[in-house]
Amino acid sequence: MQILAATDFSTRSNRALRQAGLLAQASKATLTLVHVVDDDQPEALVQMETREAERILAEQVSVMVELRGVECRPIVVGGSPFSGILHTAASMRADLVVMGGHRKQLLRDIFIGTTVERVIRTGPFPVLMVVNEAQHRYEKVVIPVDMSEPSAHAIRIANKTGLISGAPATLLHAFLPFAKGRMFEAKADIDNYVTNERQRATDELIAFLVANDFNSQGWALRVEEGGPAEVISRAIDQMHPDLLVMGTHGRSGLLKALIGSVTEGALRSLKVDILAVPEPKS
Repeated sequence: MQILAATDFSTRSNRALRQAGLLAQASKATLTLVHVVDDDQPEALVQMETREAERILAEQVSVMVELRGVECRPIVVGGSPFSGILHTAASMRADLVVMGGHRKQLLRDIFIGTTVERVIRTGPFPVLMVVNEAQHRYEKVVIPVDMSEPSAHAIRIANKTGLISGAPATLLHAFLPFAKGRMFEAKADIDNYVTNERQRATDELIAFLVANDFNSQGWALRVEEGGPAEVISRAIDQMHPDLLVMGTHGRSGLLKALIGSVTEGALRSLKVDILAVPEPKS
């Protein structure tokens, strides 16, 4: 397996490097560490920053405990952060890109998006956004699913990369009882209707697991009433998972699912690592 860990030498990035190292240790993967130098500046400054970045990367490889015993390849490339990361990932055919949480820059984030968001939106690579301290394995995983192929693909990738191997995982599905409002006006048996809709959604979720050969995993099922963004946010508040696994639908899928009605800042404030998996190539 090929893992790419991007770093800007911040505390956020150091957490991501450590997590990437632990993942590489567990899967015997090759780990590439990349730092991107802004090449839109005088050549002498580019060369100076490149040499300094190479020195820091070599030092991190030698002293970071989580990188010991891992086949590491530190490289420095020029360009913008997100394009440098994507080009490097493409050249090495990365199976997983690991990045730290973003630095808050309010106006820039609103109009452009953070580097990690841009990599997720525009790239074809699974991206693990690390916000918490590195751990040898994720202890509590939540996987929102909508019974689509992107959801199934996200689960396969999470399994393939070892992120949910042996971890207690909960599959989370949101359902909306669309006739509830009309039944309230008619003073009908709303509770029974919602119960039936929940059971129908549960049956569909079980059928999704069987159809994709996931039924032997022994995962917990959680079917909640509400919109996807609302249900995800509520589950995170109640369950306190350390990893969220999500498939994306097109370039804006992750934003629609995670940001949507929860507000754009939700993704940036969640205290949980997120594996975002793009749609499989057709």
